Amino acid sequence: MNNDKTKVKILIVEDEMAIAEGLIDICELNGYQVKHVIDGETALTEALSGAYGLVLLDLMLPGLDGFSVCDRIREKDKDLPIIILSAKDSDKDIIDGLKYGADDYIPKPFSVPMLLARIEAVLRRSRINLEVDGKMISGNLKIYFKEYMGTRGDQNLVFTRKEIEILEYLWINRSRIVSRAELLQKVWGYDNAETVNTRTVDLHIIKLRKKIEDNPAKPKRLLTFRGEGYQLRSSNE
Repeated sequence: MNNDKTKVKILIVEDEMAIAEGLIDICELNGYQVKHVIDGETALTEALSGAYGLVLLDLMLPGLDGFSVCDRIREKDKDLPIIILSAKDSDKDIIDGLKYGADDYIPKPFSVPMLLARIEAVLRRSRINLEVDGKMISGNLKIYFKEYMGTRGDQNLVFTRKEIEILEYLWINRSRIVSRAELLQKVWGYDNAETVNTRTVDLHIIKLRKKIEDNPAKPKRLLTFRGEGYQLRSSNE
């Protein structure tokens, strides 16, 4: 067992007791400390207490829903890892979850090994600090990585932590095409990225294009190469 897990306390936000009890057992049996809450207001208070290394967040909750909880956490804390667990599995729901700042989105039902792998990947990634010069400048686009902010022309931009991590990694490696599997390994921390079945990368790319491209339908900065991966370029190239 990884001894680092004993230092991580997970906040489980789930109002269905059968599911909550299963999550508690899974986490505790794998060395994590756990606290369980059932409503959005309590979840928000706990999450912002500074006591947790990760939040497992359901969407359909009494009081504040999960999207609102995630959004309000991100207003105060851009770094706390958040994984949404939800029976809502449409592209819109997943995009909304990522838009509100979740690091990952896992549709229910899910397998125990997959859940544990995603938890470990998010925690591993949260400990890594990418070494870059702190900014990206491309034509009318300016992004300040450490501040999670930027501008495109006269429009102010705000990014989630995961969006910044993707942009940082692609910017560092902008001289080449970066595969989807490499992004999953280096940014999300998956050990077996080639076998991971997730739409997370694609949905993040869609979100980022809406922010950094002048015309997201005809991207000039964040390009997709079918069957190869992605490349971040200066708009002047």
